[in-house]
Amino acid sequence: MPTPALTALPGTEKSAARLLEHYRAVRAQSEALTVPLSAEDQMVQSCAEASPVKWHMAHTSWFYETFVLREFVPAYRDFHPDFHWLFNSYYRTLGGELPEKKLRASFSRPAHTLVMAYRKHVDAHIANLLRHTPEDRVAGLIELGLQHEQQHQELIATDIKHAFFTNPLHPAYAESKVQPSVTPNALRQEWVEFAGGLKQIGHNGEGFCFDNELPRHNVFVQPFRLATRPVTCAEYLAFMEEGGYGRPELWLSEGWEICEAQGWNAPLYWQMQGGAWQIFTLGGWVSLGQLSESPVCHVSFFEADAYARWAGHRLPTEAEWELAASAIPIAGNLLNAGRLHPAVDENEESPSQKLSQIWGDVWEWTQSPYTGYPGYQSLPGALGEYNGKFMSSQMVLRGGSCVTPADHIRASYRNFFAPATRWQFSGIRLAHDNVSVTSAV
Repeated sequence: MPTPALTALPGTEKSAARLLEHYRAVRAQSEALTVPLSAEDQMVQSCAEASPVKWHMAHTSWFYETFVLREFVPAYRDFHPDFHWLFNSYYRTLGGELPEKKLRASFSRPAHTLVMAYRKHVDAHIANLLRHTPEDRVAGLIELGLQHEQQHQELIATDIKHAFFTNPLHPAYAESKVQPSVTPNALRQEWVEFAGGLKQIGHNGEGFCFDNELPRHNVFVQPFRLATRPVTCAEYLAFMEEGGYGRPELWLSEGWEICEAQGWNAPLYWQMQGGAWQIFTLGGWVSLGQLSESPVCHVSFFEADAYARWAGHRLPTEAEWELAASAIPIAGNLLNAGRLHPAVDENEESPSQKLSQIWGDVWEWTQSPYTGYPGYQSLPGALGEYNGKFMSSQMVLRGGSCVTPADHIRASYRNFFAPATRWQFSGIRLAHDNVSVTSAV
């Protein structure tokens, strides 16, 4: 039996031709993201969480070479003898990796042209492998590689944004597509009520999933409410203006220490210029006034939690979030929309009893620590390092962002980052206990 988390999309079977088509589309999307970038741009690593774009392009090829071609093509020969360790990320089982992640930006060789030749080499061998119907495990590993590459597509966007922000010229990655904010209160926050009781969360068995989405299991939740939309920039500004960054009673202890040590006084990418807040986007600087009604982003878990306390609410649990999102079709401001920044809800009337912007715009912090579900089993071998070994000191985020591929996200998808992380497109949706609810929505 194939490992459930390696089952090919969409369901348990996918023809070799369809899998090859999917493979080529994902690989093309990665390369399309690099079109606005010079070879020099692709060498930059501007913060500890980020990696150079050139490294992303090589590492995603390394994944297929290491876990598919080396294992299932007897005549395969590595493209370059040093690439096996040079582009390993954190798979210690395989041996050989850079001693420090920060060194990824320290080497100008291999040249960008050689990295692209590496991609073509791997692509040719994968295509040859898929000319014949592969066994389930091979197809599953290729699918896993595609999902892995889509994660790196999101990282390319977040990493280059930080790189351009730290560049004193503050170049734009792409033409700005930021929409002007609508009039205040047009998108007033309301609440959707959900009943408590014994529920099930986790992947339902249809299509691909990562191992950390399994097994599907029972959870008991109390009645709760979720805000109809994410917290906006204008609402977050009110928190700032009321001294939110100077009130230790609102903050978790570790968060307050980090806030003080790093001098936080606003979300990442907010700067005061000429007496007014400006926000750096992938399209360059935009005034806060233009973004006031769009979801606030690039806040840490600690900031999200402090805001929720200030507002008199809390962050949702991941179980609450998944139960609320499961019936909502996947559509929204995702990578495919091309906006590359959180947008104002297109439905300006945003009717009550309806959740909006669940998908895309911003990853939504939950109050849930990232741990294994009851009965969790990691994948065998080196792939067991993909998710399981990070189940410590991380918090769960849900829903995808404006740079998440639309066919990559689902209700059971569990993203996770350290609670001080700000460079991701992470935002806030509020929750509240609702003990009076007796029927499900």
